[in-house]
Amino acid sequence: MAQTEKTTPTVTTNIHGTLRGKYEYQTEEGEGRFEVRNARISIDGNILPIWSYKAEIDLSDEGQIKMLDAYARLRLQKGLQFTIGQMRVPFTIDAHRSPHLQYFANRSFIAKQVGNVRDVGATLGYNVNGAVPLKLEAGLFNGSGLTDQKDFWTSNINFSAKAQIMLPNGFNVTLSTQKIKPEDVNIMMYDFGTYYHANGWHIEAEYLYKHYAHDAFDNVHAFDGFMSYDIPIRKGVIKYVTPLVRYDYMSDHSDGISYEDEETGVKSLVKTDCQRSRLTGGVTLSLNKPFLSDIRINYEKYFYPHDASPKTSEKDKIVVEFMTHF
Repeated sequence: MAQTEKTTPTVTTNIHGTLRGKYEYQTEEGEGRFEVRNARISIDGNILPIWSYKAEIDLSDEGQIKMLDAYARLRLQKGLQFTIGQMRVPFTIDAHRSPHLQYFANRSFIAKQVGNVRDVGATLGYNVNGAVPLKLEAGLFNGSGLTDQKDFWTSNINFSAKAQIMLPNGFNVTLSTQKIKPEDVNIMMYDFGTYYHANGWHIEAEYLYKHYAHDAFDNVHAFDGFMSYDIPIRKGVIKYVTPLVRYDYMSDHSDGISYEDEETGVKSLVKTDCQRSRLTGGVTLSLNKPFLSDIRINYEKYFYPHDASPKTSEKDKIVVEFMTHF
């Protein structure tokens, strides 16, 4: 009997990177700064046709080194996949975008403060193909975040679930929910979003509702709506010019961490982000296809209640960002 030769699995490796350097000028203070917002490097690929992996690190996430994604993915059958490791949880539209896929130089309030969660856990994803494609994903997570894993044990379960409905003619509807417990208070979040992406247009609206158990903090409402239009340029270095405008809003927000009152010694949730709205307008110059090599020029106008105390970096500003992705 002839011996059967063992086949060596074909291992594929892809290397990607995103660099974002920018200059910001706060018009009221007359002060500016240069910043490397992201310097991300990721490696992904396949070990087997059914087994893939990804590892991503940011060498400068606002000046800090952070390990972001580190997971293995198993394709169980057609359309069904299991992922375990460290990842962005399946929740919202805008918070799930990678930096090179963002439309504006600075993230929306939903993407930055309210819905931005990475954690360690496991997810199941299922894609349904048909006249109306459907993408489902749900997972369980530690609630420890990215850095507190070694001695972290919990009887608490955090979860997240997301459904994306791909409607005809470029329309999408996304529904998602998430439960987290940063410390002692359970927090539930619900998100509804929809967008139209076709014929050069992208029009998007998203609403997020955040509820704290036992009325530990007032419920949070957040909204993000924007539109953009790609104008192709036939000659010259610039391939696309994309004017765009956004409005976003967030009510008073707590990060879910309890802080002790200096006078009473009682711990409670406190306001970590004050209510505000923002109008952003600008233009993106794409030297290749959009999201590969872009120059983003934005002006942000903030609106606060009269008694608010804005954070240092959340004031009216002009932003010029150079982004490249490979």
